[in-house]
Amino acid sequence: MLKGLIFDVDGVLMDSMPYHADAWVQAFREVGIHITNMDVYEIEGSNHRGIVDIIFHKAGLEPHPSDYEAFLKRKREYFLRNNKAEPFKGMLMCLQALKKKYKLAVASGADRTIVNALMDKFYPDIFEVIISGEDVSRGKPDPEPYLTAACKLGLKPEECMVIENAPLGIKSAKSAGICCVAVPTYLPEEKLIDADMVLKNHAELIEYLSGLV
Repeated sequence: MLKGLIFDVDGVLMDSMPYHADAWVQAFREVGIHITNMDVYEIEGSNHRGIVDIIFHKAGLEPHPSDYEAFLKRKREYFLRNNKAEPFKGMLMCLQALKKKYKLAVASGADRTIVNALMDKFYPDIFEVIISGEDVSRGKPDPEPYLTAACKLGLKPEECMVIENAPLGIKSAKSAGICCVAVPTYLPEEKLIDADMVLKNHAELIEYLSGLV
């Protein structure tokens, strides 16, 4: 029986990934590593440690232990300076209806400062649990973020549903034993085929979620 819904933030609740990607591109450019926004979309959902590891290794480099905090700081500065993220149309009203019947959580790979700022501004008093990339030791695709969210909601994995938009997030949810519904926000549908259900767009997602109430 479904009792809880766990949402990814960027690309599901917020149209924000272009600003995250821009910030990562600028941060890595400072050390001579050149990537594109699409490189970031492909690994969306990983926390900052995971992103630093993946990008450094693709460049044939090994990050220094001090790089993780340095990159987190620089990326956050770029994001907050240029962020124009907006919530997806109709999502707040949908969540307000869902909250009457289900426990709601978010599990994001972004850092706590950014996640809390976005939720406080656009989705106040909606979520019982907020998990950021800094609240887990292993980010997506590891199951820890979604298992942690379910646990903090007081629910079993099989009592939850995850809403995702990225391959690493889908893998995280499925590894946690949680049903996953996906929406192709920044990547084509074929990148999301491991989800239990792939909807065409946010309008279809909101229609589906509204049908759960």
